[in-house]
Amino acid sequence: MKLSDFDFDLPEILIATRPANPRSSARLLVAEGAALHDRRVTDLTDWLRPGDRLVLNDTRVIPARLSGVRHRASAQGAVQAKIEVTLLEPRGDGTWSALIKPLRKLKIGEEVVFSDDLRATLEAVEDGQGHLRFNCAGDDFDAALNAAGAMPLPPYIAAKRAADAQDMTDYQTVFARHAGAVAAPTASLHFDEPLLEALAAKGVSFSHVTLHVGAGTFLPVKVDDISEHKMHAEWGRVSAKAAEEIAVTRAAGGRVIPVGTTALRLIETAAREGEITAWEGDTDIFITPGFKFNVTDGLMTNFHLPKSTLMMLVSALMGVQRVKDIYAHAIGEGYRFFSYGDSSLLLPEAQKPA
Repeated sequence: MKLSDFDFDLPEILIATRPANPRSSARLLVAEGAALHDRRVTDLTDWLRPGDRLVLNDTRVIPARLSGVRHRASAQGAVQAKIEVTLLEPRGDGTWSALIKPLRKLKIGEEVVFSDDLRATLEAVEDGQGHLRFNCAGDDFDAALNAAGAMPLPPYIAAKRAADAQDMTDYQTVFARHAGAVAAPTASLHFDEPLLEALAAKGVSFSHVTLHVGAGTFLPVKVDDISEHKMHAEWGRVSAKAAEEIAVTRAAGGRVIPVGTTALRLIETAAREGEITAWEGDTDIFITPGFKFNVTDGLMTNFHLPKSTLMMLVSALMGVQRVKDIYAHAIGEGYRFFSYGDSSLLLPEAQKPA
């Protein structure tokens, strides 16, 4: 298939820069079989049924954007330069891969000061990324980063406004546990405690998996033939407990519905052989039309960028033309798009009457 098959025109006014408040008041477009229904996220209790299982990504977003200063002695005296850093992922040698701007103003061995408690030294440059070694680790690093860093808002929000203190809450799920993501699993941002409690009371179960969303999720597809696209890799884990819960749900006739494309990619990675099992590692699974889903019965997800790998994923689940119809409806009805926008519940098959 061609990249143009996943393109559409989106009015810029529909790009959300702040989330709905409260979270669960966001709009929800339910696509069930051939039907479309305009609802709210709080109405999930009307569409999910006892025995269904939601799969939640419990990754925690780190405040990966840092602003610092590099000091250097020169013939003209002490000089300094502002350095912007976006952390990408920790490396096995204890350093962090990072995007550094401007990279040309930082030499190997030079230090960047971000705060009184947080500094980093550039140890290497590889593939346009810097390898930074920080002055602290463990809990001390987490505390210093939380104090000095800002949330890594997606480019389409950051271009409109800077991250602020409110984003430290807004860009984090209520069930975030394991730090390591540099982008939020945004479909999960719609859940709050009252909604989780209401779903549990309905008989819906939950399984937690972890996929640390990387900055690669925002990389554009640059090839016209999508089969030539190289997918970025992200670390994830499906525990034995989660795998068993999902298998038991399917065996009992319940639906397994991941919340977000990250959760879907992870459980399908863990089920590549047909049955889901415990799994841990880096996944670069690329889901496009024609993909065979082994454990996914539906998907809750936000509205995605044109020509993105995520548009290809939802098209694989629902069908290319069906997704075009869903998005045309969403645009016509003024749904809010992208990370802080509204959501959809995609159910390929209509619910059978009781």
